Amino acid sequence: MIVEHKITFIRGATTASGNSINEIEDAVVELIDELISRNNLNKTNILSITFTATKDLDACFPASIARKCHGLDLVAFLDCQQMYVSNDIDFCIRIMAQVLLPTIQPVKHPYLRGASKLRTDRC
Repeated sequence: MIVEHKITFIRGATTASGNSINEIEDAVVELIDELISRNNLNKTNILSITFTATKDLDACFPASIARKCHGLDLVAFLDCQQMYVSNDIDFCIRIMAQVLLPTIQPVKHPYLRGASKLRTDRC
C-alpha cells in the first residue's frame, strides 16, 4: 500500500529554566523529542526547523543543540530572535518545523513548560 505524504508545518514552543547552555539544551532536546514522538517522525521526515528565542536567551543557538539530536545533522536549521513584545514569556524558544507527514495523520503541536499557555488549544 502506498501512503501519500504532504509537507506540513508544525509549531511548538517551550521555555528554558534560565539563560545557560545547559538550561537551553534541556529545553531544546525536550522540545525536539516531543516533536518527533508526538508526530511519529524520523530524521528523513524533517525538512527544516526554524527556531526563535526571546531576547533573554543568548547563551547559545538552539539550532546548534538540535543539530546533535537524533542524527538531525542534515536538517536545515535557522535561529532568529523573537520579536520583542512586552509581557512575553521569559526564556521562550519557539519552533516551526517543516515535515513530511502521511496525509491522514493528524498534526500534534508540542507546547511545553511555561509555553503551554501560548496555545492552550494545542496542549
